[in-house]
Amino acid sequence: MNSDEAKLIALRILQENLPSLVSVDENALAKASFDGLKVAFTPSAVIRPKEAPQIGEVLKLANEFKIPVTTKGAGSSLTGGATPLKGGWVLDLSCLNTIDVDADNMLVRCGPGAVIGDIQQEVGEYGLFYPPDPSSKDFCTIGGNIACNAGGLRCVKYGVTRDYVLCLSGYLPTGEHVQWGRETRKFATGYNIRDLWIGSEGTLGVVSEAVLRLIAKPATQKTFLAAFQTDREALRAPIELSRLGIRPSILEFLDQWTVKSVQSFTGKEVFPGISPHPVLLIELDGDPDLIDKESIILENWLKEAAICSKTADSLKESEELWVVRRKASPAMKKMANTKLNEDVVVPLGKQINLVECVNSLREEFNLKIGVFGHCGDGNLHVNFMYNSDDVDETSRAVEALKLLMSKVNELGGAISGEHGIGLAKTPFIQMQFNTAEWETMTSIKKTLDPNGILNPGKIFDIFNPWDQKKVESILPWEYSHDEPKPVET
Repeated sequence: MNSDEAKLIALRILQENLPSLVSVDENALAKASFDGLKVAFTPSAVIRPKEAPQIGEVLKLANEFKIPVTTKGAGSSLTGGATPLKGGWVLDLSCLNTIDVDADNMLVRCGPGAVIGDIQQEVGEYGLFYPPDPSSKDFCTIGGNIACNAGGLRCVKYGVTRDYVLCLSGYLPTGEHVQWGRETRKFATGYNIRDLWIGSEGTLGVVSEAVLRLIAKPATQKTFLAAFQTDREALRAPIELSRLGIRPSILEFLDQWTVKSVQSFTGKEVFPGISPHPVLLIELDGDPDLIDKESIILENWLKEAAICSKTADSLKESEELWVVRRKASPAMKKMANTKLNEDVVVPLGKQINLVECVNSLREEFNLKIGVFGHCGDGNLHVNFMYNSDDVDETSRAVEALKLLMSKVNELGGAISGEHGIGLAKTPFIQMQFNTAEWETMTSIKKTLDPNGILNPGKIFDIFNPWDQKKVESILPWEYSHDEPKPVET
């Protein structure tokens, strides 16, 4: 039996076993063929399980016939993590979206298709809080967040997805059911496969339920916006505020080039009468007494370190300060037809080296490159804008991107802080690991997925996204991605 015959037999069995869940409709296949990277590869079927055990059925059959399986939620991955590169079957888990709050134990049980914004809203009704907050939280799912260990703006104080996962239930590529961890705050029993699955981008197993720990919801918040003379002075903030005993819930940086772009896009000056400068957006949260104490310390520091600053005491005023950060991505998208958002992360003290590198690349290659993001934890987003139909500009952008990734590695950083590798970052991943490290990871993949059916082509195989024609489509989350809102209290 050749591979084509095997695929047809497997599909027929799948349709017989799960008739109402399998779609081979042309429109459904087209929608499942790409994600936020907008590089399309058409699958042969889309399966939408309504119950967790159906995941196991699909995987058991796929493994037997060696059918590629790509798991998908909202498809908001920016790296191609949910793109069915090898065709096969797309396992759409968006229908498994249950949310069960256990207020007494301060945890929530979620299906992989549960939307992050919905989780936050439901636990908030109990006075509880799930901190990780990707900018696409109104669309992205917990399954996808677990797949790439998503972060967001509040990581500086609260940590990332991994810090809130107590237990994962799911299925191995063979279709066998497993549970990693338990609904306990401590777990030191056997290998920690739970954390191995988190960030593995759907290459080692498929999550059917996640148990997340919660914390008390912050009582209030206060927002500050400040302009600085130089990037270096702004990027001193993470270390200096820590020395002052301040732990912001959000600490965002925008370089001068980005601020200038936003002002051009909106037609408004961030600080009227003052030319564009690097800015920090700082948010404090917690009990009112703590906020009052930290605000005094922060305001005194800003008087010494910043050119000027603004303070918001209400949600409405906070919204006004957030405009500069919220408009950064839309402003850049207007500059060219292609935007590469590189979520690199470096040690706090090396962020200025990264920004200086970007400044050099912008000049040397005559490119539109902006830097903004989560300077509180060293996770800066470097955005390359170029026109993909311009061969010369594309070549310059790719060359500059390679130099950026080399610099990140040189600085002791990582090429992804929260988006994952997917397809988009595969050209650079091997620079991060020595031979022993690389072979250890490939050995784990081969051991847990011997037939290589789960999300094949991701992480380990080189793929050049700039060589691909992009799908012309505006996805729902693109209206909100990189447009965070203040914490509602």
